[in-house]
Amino acid sequence: RPSPVFPSTGLDKMPKQENGQREDSLIQNDLSESFEEEVRAFLGDEEKLHLFDDLTKVNPVTTRTVLKCLQARYRVNLFYTNAGCSLVALNPFQPFSCLYSPELMREYHVALCPQDLKPHIFAVAEQTYRNVQKQMDPVNQSIIVSGESGAGKTWTSRCLMKFYASVAASVISPKGNETVERIERRVLDSNPVMEAFGNACTLRNSNSSRFGKYIQLQLDRFHHLTGASIQTFLLEKTRVAYQAPNERNFHIFYQITKGATAEERLEWNLPEGAEYRWLPNSERNLDEDCFEVTREAMFHLGIGRATQSNIFKVLSGLLHLGNVQFSNPLDESQPCELEDKTKEFVRTTGELLQIPTEELLECLRIRTITAGKQQQVFKKPCSRAECETRRDCLAKVIYARLFEWLVLVINENIYTDPSVWTSFIGLLDVYGFEAFPENNLEQLCINYANEKLQQHFVAHYLKAQQEEYAAEGLQWSFINYQDNQNCLDLIEGNPLSIFSLLNEECRLNRASNTDLFQTRIEKALSSNQCLSRDKFSKKPNFIISHYAGKVCYQLAAMVEKNKDAVPPELIHVLQNSKDPLLQKLFPVTENNQNNTKTQNRAAVVTVVSKFKSSLEHLMEILSRTTPHYIRCIKPNADCKAMTFRREEVLSQLQACGIVEAITISAAGFPVRIPFQSFTERYELLRKSWGSSK
Repeated sequence: RPSPVFPSTGLDKMPKQENGQREDSLIQNDLSESFEEEVRAFLGDEEKLHLFDDLTKVNPVTTRTVLKCLQARYRVNLFYTNAGCSLVALNPFQPFSCLYSPELMREYHVALCPQDLKPHIFAVAEQTYRNVQKQMDPVNQSIIVSGESGAGKTWTSRCLMKFYASVAASVISPKGNETVERIERRVLDSNPVMEAFGNACTLRNSNSSRFGKYIQLQLDRFHHLTGASIQTFLLEKTRVAYQAPNERNFHIFYQITKGATAEERLEWNLPEGAEYRWLPNSERNLDEDCFEVTREAMFHLGIGRATQSNIFKVLSGLLHLGNVQFSNPLDESQPCELEDKTKEFVRTTGELLQIPTEELLECLRIRTITAGKQQQVFKKPCSRAECETRRDCLAKVIYARLFEWLVLVINENIYTDPSVWTSFIGLLDVYGFEAFPENNLEQLCINYANEKLQQHFVAHYLKAQQEEYAAEGLQWSFINYQDNQNCLDLIEGNPLSIFSLLNEECRLNRASNTDLFQTRIEKALSSNQCLSRDKFSKKPNFIISHYAGKVCYQLAAMVEKNKDAVPPELIHVLQNSKDPLLQKLFPVTENNQNNTKTQNRAAVVTVVSKFKSSLEHLMEILSRTTPHYIRCIKPNADCKAMTFRREEVLSQLQACGIVEAITISAAGFPVRIPFQSFTERYELLRKSWGSSK
């Protein structure tokens, strides 16, 4: 057991810097003079601070000493640091290929004790692999990669997958090598495809994941990689039809417009230099715009060239659909007019999606209403706003179904029968905590997911470990930590929470009044201290105090987004398409064949209900595994190479409870084995000593 250190009693004060004028307000000085002296003494030898590769060795543990050590290590290109049960990973925002080479992977894999090498994501990966080999409960492992948007989670997950693929391939017999290489190749090829269709350039990150994923790498009894499965969460499909200022659509749209050959441009109707409303900031060139990488990966995953061409033709149809504009009719009883310059776009969209132009226009401009006992059908022209909403809805439903289908195809190609594999290592990469100038349902769900993961960390480590020490009667001074249960109660609690009120509003089947809804939220949830409101804003809103900071959410369109309603006319027109891909995505079945009566009476399954359910399923899986945490830290908000802004790093460390975790790890017991496992594993030693011993 390591020597105990003085637990941090609070957040100590730091000297002002150019990049941290507000640090004094963030860090309260509640340390005694003697303790302050110890801190100064520790920080006195600045040249040695970068040598602390394990923050549990820092003495005393305070935000100031931890921050200084991380900054010193960052300055000398040491981006990984152990922090008790977590690995802190600082994003350098520039390539360091030597840090992720096959040679380095092998070095960590063959090392007698990987933990004796420098801290690295490969050390964490190797530890999980050895845990599986030891077969001590729980055998299955999970690596939870967390952090803000742009902190490096996607890159980290990508490197971890390469490590496991390399480890599995290096220990396989020559005879089976082809099979494993094929599985390994397919598992790795899932990355560029998922990123092309699910990632986008945002204000905070040029390759931001706009969906969450849990990848299960499945191992047989010889601990060889035999297959994998991917579970995805909440694709931000609204991005197809709306991109915030200075942001971009999904990468795949830029890839096809920049990377298509002259022949393909003719086939997909993508003339060089054409402008599309749903393709903003296309003049920016990113590494993620490489079309060939995506195409090759799709091919290795069993998606042939003909199917690929079909996919890209449909995507081109969506770009043309985005250019369709409506104008108000002179007579309100008539359908909306098409703006002159957009008539050609409707025709092209119809051709690419293989839907007759008249049918396409009717589903966008005419609403079908079924009423009365006789189920009479009435047709009513839509307003201009409704036409635009329907146009956007058509694009979103096509893209969402396409994404789901791609995940299904990938899983079919990397799947292995459950009888073949005995254990798994899971990699969780979810969207990072987000706070934009405008936040809506997407950000609420994303931040809710981050709250759930933070709770998992708190419950599994900060809370459970200390309670275990107390239950076993060990001498222990309880260390305080930030519990986010209040915030989760506010978002998802029963019977009243933001989610329950949102769902209730959807069930009422009426036009939502955002001002009234804001009042309802405030009255029903006023007792929760995590809720407030921006009183200076004219727009209806609410503020949630998350573990990572306050976020203001706009109520406009939140209820409609939660309903996620798709007019039956849109589904019907897609089912009648002659396009082979759309026929797969929208199969005609007896249940959904224009049965508007059934659809109207069906229970509303909302976005937050589905998301909450899938997240609870994920948390159940995580609870049955041994968790490992990689905390990705964004050293500056501008994504500048080798720039460390202390105030920004500090807020991230505070939010995720790193300092508390270090304190508990430093003062705690490094080895904890359940008695049953211990006696089973070492029973042989007891027998050899004889019963008297």
